[in-house]
Amino acid sequence: MGMLGNSVDKYVTGRMLQTSNDRRWSHLLAERWSHEAGELPSQLPRDTEIAILLRGNSVVDREGAGMRQRTHARKGTVWLCPAGVREDFIRVEDHIPECLHLFLPGKPFDDMLLKDLDIDPSGISIRYESIDHDTFIDYVADQILGELAAESSTGRLLIESLSSALSAHLVHSYSATAVRLKHNNAGHKALDPKRLSRVTEFIEASVEREFTVKDLASVACMSPAHFSRSFKAATGNAPHEYVSRQRLDLAKRLLATSDRRLVDIAYTTGFSSQANFNRAFRKAVGTTPGLYRAQKLRD
Repeated sequence: MGMLGNSVDKYVTGRMLQTSNDRRWSHLLAERWSHEAGELPSQLPRDTEIAILLRGNSVVDREGAGMRQRTHARKGTVWLCPAGVREDFIRVEDHIPECLHLFLPGKPFDDMLLKDLDIDPSGISIRYESIDHDTFIDYVADQILGELAAESSTGRLLIESLSSALSAHLVHSYSATAVRLKHNNAGHKALDPKRLSRVTEFIEASVEREFTVKDLASVACMSPAHFSRSFKAATGNAPHEYVSRQRLDLAKRLLATSDRRLVDIAYTTGFSSQANFNRAFRKAVGTTPGLYRAQKLRD
């Protein structure tokens, strides 16, 4: 995607605490920052940014899109800055210990998502706005922070789904023009057995390689947004949850029946490092991969 945000140039008085850059997420970039008091340089962002205050209180003055905003910020405060809207002025009055910054590529939605919602993509833009609190953005932030803190085998599938859901939420709640969404109940019907079988067979055959929710939707001949809802209605699990179980089963099989190195099994089952694989496996199974293998060899 080539999307790295412009945060290093923008937050010159701050310190980056964590970034998702090494996670190879292709739909969203997440960064945790602490911000010192001070003024920030003017920027013209190429990505749409959503900033969520996680810890601390401050007053933030900013000016963009011809609007001046003064925000008494606390935990849960959200700032939206759409791509292409120049921020002429930002001043942070008091130190902010922790803030999550999410960057979505350009317009934070693709034509397919908007067609799902029966919206003309050319007429959509997001408002430059500060928000006291947004429950859904809070939920998405918690999910992303959880994945940043402890990588799962299906993190990229989860982030793909979250970025689509977040984009739809921005369109629904913070569009510059009034948007009427169509209500399509077909999207909530369970996937029919024939399509479900095609998808589960694809997952089983492809569990050792990377694929996207969009790939799964293509196998089912559906749009990604409708597919995710229909798959969950049919299986009781979101696509990333279902694939996570398949990859855990694969890890157990490889540990029990092969002498492949743990680091190779980590990469095969979707992790970026052996340490992250060890942590997730222990959380799911109650023991480390090495001890699990030793136990199976004794059995």
